[in-house]
Amino acid sequence: MNLRQRQFDALVHAHAGDLYRFAYWLCGDPSRAEDLVQETMLRAWRALDSLQDAAAAKPWLLTILRREHARGFERKVLDLTILDDGLKDSIPDETAGADPEQAGSDAELREAIAKLEPKYREPLLMQVLGGFSCEEIAAELGVKPGAVMTQLFRARHKLRKSLSGDAVGRESAHGVS
Repeated sequence: MNLRQRQFDALVHAHAGDLYRFAYWLCGDPSRAEDLVQETMLRAWRALDSLQDAAAAKPWLLTILRREHARGFERKVLDLTILDDGLKDSIPDETAGADPEQAGSDAELREAIAKLEPKYREPLLMQVLGGFSCEEIAAELGVKPGAVMTQLFRARHKLRKSLSGDAVGRESAHGVS
């Protein structure tokens, strides 16, 4: 095994889990997440010589993954399928067997994050799922660390407000005050 192959194997071993978690969060589909990681690794292998600093490997890989995910939308042709009411009941529930309350809160959190503007959502995901520091996020997004800290603060504030607003809405809908 040559040096390049050993470097790449170490890269894959060190970052595959983080890449998969980020890919899964982006697409919500385990199979698609695996495909995204595989495509990311393929692109990383082809461009491995451009990685000059091993400490920058994780941000570099996550950038490749984000771009690969975006490319999927460029190529994707959306099919429109209209289901009649009888068919909706036959679609399997992804959360079957899971704790219903946890599945509901996970879905609510995911939906609330998805509703955030990209300038808030992306740094939040990079920090929470990718484990990036504010400085790393700033370098990746081309902004100052202070701006990242502000975006993270506002993202969390908006999430808190959105989720507490949803809880209030549910309580009033059920007659609870």
